[in-house]
Amino acid sequence: MTLQRFSGNPILSPHPDHDWEDLAVFNPAAWHDEENKEVLLLYRAAESAPDYKCRLGLATSKDGYHFERVSDQPAFELSVEGFDGATIQDPRMIKIGDWFYVTYACRHFPFGQFWIPGGRDRYAQPDCGPEFPHYLRTNATLTGLAMTRDFKTWVRAGWITDPLLDDRDAILFPEKIGGKFVLMHRPLEWVGEQYGTEHACVWICEAGDLMGFPHAENRRLIRNKYPWETLKMGINTPPIRTPEGWLTIYHAVGADQFYRLGALLLDLNDPGKVLHRTPDFLMEPEAPYELEGFYRGAIFPCGAVVIDGTLFVYYGAGDRYCALATCPLDGLIDHLLSCPA
Repeated sequence: MTLQRFSGNPILSPHPDHDWEDLAVFNPAAWHDEENKEVLLLYRAAESAPDYKCRLGLATSKDGYHFERVSDQPAFELSVEGFDGATIQDPRMIKIGDWFYVTYACRHFPFGQFWIPGGRDRYAQPDCGPEFPHYLRTNATLTGLAMTRDFKTWVRAGWITDPLLDDRDAILFPEKIGGKFVLMHRPLEWVGEQYGTEHACVWICEAGDLMGFPHAENRRLIRNKYPWETLKMGINTPPIRTPEGWLTIYHAVGADQFYRLGALLLDLNDPGKVLHRTPDFLMEPEAPYELEGFYRGAIFPCGAVVIDGTLFVYYGAGDRYCALATCPLDGLIDHLLSCPA
């Protein structure tokens, strides 16, 4: 079972006339508006300036394959002085009622162009006093939450992960389960004997309020298990409800530093219980646009939708482009049902 690349990839490339997205556009969240027959793509956009600041742009499509930008301006901007003042990246998007809920990784201070030798040197030591909070002194990544109805006006709620952790790949379930909100996430520091894992892996928790996850009790969802899952891993796409369970795509980084993708089926009523998991990866970097970007070998989905029985997986390629891979939804579910937990 494999995901098949769209022959028209990349579906979105940097725009040379927009200084906020002239370097890279990648790692897109997605939503299928069934009523309007439209796919929304909320993508990470990077500038070519040395700070390497990132914002979110918005594009739409009537067929899921061919996209047009909505505006020449970002859909979601950096805050002026806040915790997400330097970068907003890797969004995941769900919708409950009239509101879209977007989780995103962010930093207060710029990170610099990490792929260039010396590109991060002047950003390595943020301008902080020794008593500053840990996330500022280490320029750590937090996960923010923002809400919008129209991608023009936003409510910036704040961070929803523990600010003492570098915690990202945080994904909300699209509905409450047992009366609680549910979050999957990947704290980098939760490694070692006390956490039962040698590498950063995926945890799951629930809370009665969307800002309550830092105080929630966590369960480990998955850790490294198969040969292609050598280093860190994380969940990629918001879960899709199917009769057989919650379907989600995850990634693991191999010894070669390449990203590869697998899939999970989680119990509908107890999503901390893994029902089925692909032992072999569904996709690995192969195409030129995945191997020649700013991160060679990065394939990183942040959104997946179902259109007429086909699963559309939207992913960042090489930290430079937005791309698409598809498969029959029933085929993937049947494959997963034959796989162990």
